[in-house]
Amino acid sequence: MRTPVIVATVAMLACSVVVGAQSEGRQGRGGAPAQASTTPAKAPTSPVTGNAVAGKKLYFDYACYSCHGFNGETGARAFVPNWPANLATESSFTAFLRGRANVAPGQPSTSMPNYAATTLTDKQAKDIYAYIRAFKSNAPPAEQIAPFKQILAAAEKPYKP
Repeated sequence: MRTPVIVATVAMLACSVVVGAQSEGRQGRGGAPAQASTTPAKAPTSPVTGNAVAGKKLYFDYACYSCHGFNGETGARAFVPNWPANLATESSFTAFLRGRANVAPGQPSTSMPNYAATTLTDKQAKDIYAYIRAFKSNAPPAEQIAPFKQILAAAEKPYKP
């Protein structure tokens, strides 16, 4: 008897997860808005001077994948396909890494570690940037996800006790 209610609840949760994952407004730790202000509609096209092969090694050595996933579109801090402003250029990326390196803000804007130039050189930052700029979105539109379509179809059926 409760099946339609359960299906509807699951459908609403699935909708919120899919919509939340596809929305531009990422959340920082504790629900605080992340610092990245605007999100470009597509991947940045600024010049890249770093080495993506070296950047891949650094991305794994510094465990960037633990928050950003292996392709930038999974994990707690995904950024593909919603590229934040701090990834618009190499200089904005490096400034973001350095911006909090010698300052301990009372309320951190993100849970991202600080990287002073003594921890991660500018060349290494450019290499990581070159690697993450190579990321492409592989996620299908929500309408093409089979389980999502099934949940919605089940939720739209009339309730029959």
